[in-house]
Amino acid sequence: MDMETKEGMKEYIGMVCQKNNWTLNKDKNTLNELYDGLTENKKSYGYQSCPCRLASGIRDLDRDLICPCDYAPDDVKEFGACYCNLFMRSDFYETFKTDYVSVAERRPIEKENAVLDYFNKQL
Repeated sequence: MDMETKEGMKEYIGMVCQKNNWTLNKDKNTLNELYDGLTENKKSYGYQSCPCRLASGIRDLDRDLICPCDYAPDDVKEFGACYCNLFMRSDFYETFKTDYVSVAERRPIEKENAVLDYFNKQL
């Protein structure tokens, strides 16, 4: 599968959902924006970093943000959805009766600061 195409990214994300017994956000606009962001990040960085977070383009700094990010399983378990609201519990819509939930940021501030430091050094 070619994850640098939207179709390939959809296939990959579908496999992630199936493996984890998750469902996808059913809002087509949101879903398409997330697919586009993931595909663009894959093309730009060589990996599908979370489109909802600041990525550096350096794999070692961003490793925890490669979709599904390291935080997605705990987010889905605790909040019903991942940070982006891309992945959701299989019973999300029946249980939560909403289309979107706010998910607290789990990424440690030290990791976020490392990315910001990298960008500041580039200036």
